[in-house]
Amino acid sequence: MSIKIDIKNQKGEKVKDMNLSDKVFNVAINEALVHQAVVAQMANERQVIAHTKDRSEVRGGGAKPWRQKGTGRARVGSNRSPIWIGGGVTFGPTKDRNFKKKINIKMRQKAILMALSDKVASNSLIVLDKIEVKEYKTKIFKDIIDSLIKEEKPKAVNPSASSGRGEDAKVNDKKEDKKVKSVKRTVLVINDKKDDKVKLVSRNLADVKLINLSNINIVDLLKHRNLILTVDAVKKIEEKYSK
Repeated sequence: MSIKIDIKNQKGEKVKDMNLSDKVFNVAINEALVHQAVVAQMANERQVIAHTKDRSEVRGGGAKPWRQKGTGRARVGSNRSPIWIGGGVTFGPTKDRNFKKKINIKMRQKAILMALSDKVASNSLIVLDKIEVKEYKTKIFKDIIDSLIKEEKPKAVNPSASSGRGEDAKVNDKKEDKKVKSVKRTVLVINDKKDDKVKLVSRNLADVKLINLSNINIVDLLKHRNLILTVDAVKKIEEKYSK
């Protein structure tokens, strides 16, 4: 049995209904597989920045500091030895490290379907008929997001709950209230095609990320609480992953 979902326009109004494929949007969740896909993607995106030079890379050290015998001092071949000040580093981090992790394509795709199914189950998926922006104004795109997803209001603190309690308890209540207010709306928008105008008007919104359908990935799906897909994007996803 397929899942029915509303298709909305850019004003947040319902246009018509759409049936979602069970093979894509109603997949059982396997937390271990999702975790493996996330770890693999984050490891493959990791950049090796830290690098220390060993004795062969440090500048200098070409000449032997003193002759081998007859000085009474220890034998030394180079002043760039790791035991000398200014010498190379032993067992330090190098740029040759490899953090890549392999994951099968079918496993990665299955994890993406699980993330999409979770969005449907939690009512966090919104299907949009199309994304169309006529002017290069961020406010236009912000109004579209606001009409589709209402910002979460912070929970009010019940004053009667803290009555009769000590000052420390009231201070803790205020701290908890601040934590609730700091919760932000996060939205991932997936467009079915590349649109430079939509990309430019959306990039300044801190709580919104726009990606193309070809760049869909498990980390972005899990990182953002709400997901907006265009109708064409849903059809292409079902066409690709329903096989």
